Amino acid sequence: MASGDYYEVLGVPKGASAEEIRKAYRGLARKLHPDVNKAPDAQRRFTEVQKAYDVLSDEKKRALYDQFGEAAFEAGGPPSGHSAGTRSGRRATAAESMNPEELDEFFESVFGGRPSGFGGVGGAGGMGGGFGRRGGASRAEAEPVRQTIEVTFEQVADGGTQSLRLSEGGRSRTIEVKVPRGIEHGASLRVRGAASGRDVILGVNVRPHELFLRGGLDNPGRGLDLYLYLPLTFAESALGATVKVPTPSGAVDLTVPAGVASGQRLRLRSKGLSDEEGRVGDLYAVVRIVPPTTPLDDAEREALLRMSERGGSPRVGGAWRADGEQGRRV
Repeated sequence: MASGDYYEVLGVPKGASAEEIRKAYRGLARKLHPDVNKAPDAQRRFTEVQKAYDVLSDEKKRALYDQFGEAAFEAGGPPSGHSAGTRSGRRATAAESMNPEELDEFFESVFGGRPSGFGGVGGAGGMGGGFGRRGGASRAEAEPVRQTIEVTFEQVADGGTQSLRLSEGGRSRTIEVKVPRGIEHGASLRVRGAASGRDVILGVNVRPHELFLRGGLDNPGRGLDLYLYLPLTFAESALGATVKVPTPSGAVDLTVPAGVASGQRLRLRSKGLSDEEGRVGDLYAVVRIVPPTTPLDDAEREALLRMSERGGSPRVGGAWRADGEQGRRV
């Protein structure tokens, strides 16, 4: 996968429609999300795809990218001498069309929602660059410190605080950052006046959980709904069962109906994530039927075959043969 051109990252042409961009992103997100893809570089590749989609799915950001490339999103903004559209539609340089206050707000709107513009992962290193100046204030006084902070799924579920080390002038100190309950991967946090009077803006990376997938594969990392795969034996899926299912607030009993199929979703209401506004998501247990891991003896094989033959073939209708031919015995 290319790591430079955003169109190449998503695998779409430069004239791609919004729907084509969305479709390409969804396909890559399903393939590369670190909760699904365990390759060592899955997180890096998924972050590249997310960064490209964040820009190309937004008309204003895409227009800036098409005109200036990645330079539009670097600390210095678009290259000098180039023009950008103003609110009135007139073409003018950014310095001409915006006062310093507006310029800060403009870059804040471009960078404020994603961690990719904030530097390295971890939040413990030096300070990133800021954007623009306010009035006659010096660069050090006006620009916020930009870093990335990594939080655990448990911190997202429960809220709490995260220690952050700031390095300034060869010295370092630690501050405590409040992590709002339910915060999303890619959100930003602002800590007022934490760096010698300057604000600290933190891009939030949420570490993937070993079981829970937030938002599902169509909307990874977003929303309050959670998904997990629920492994079931043949007997549990055929006969029904009551099984323990983990949730962010502790394990609960889930009643599995008889005859449940692989891929079916069983809903646990209000067992997902919650946020600071009191909203609560649901937890979806996605059934995954697991065959026996040990060889079957002759009696078990015959019992399974008799059950299969009595129920008939599931391969009927549509392009399948009308007689529903059974599979051969192996």
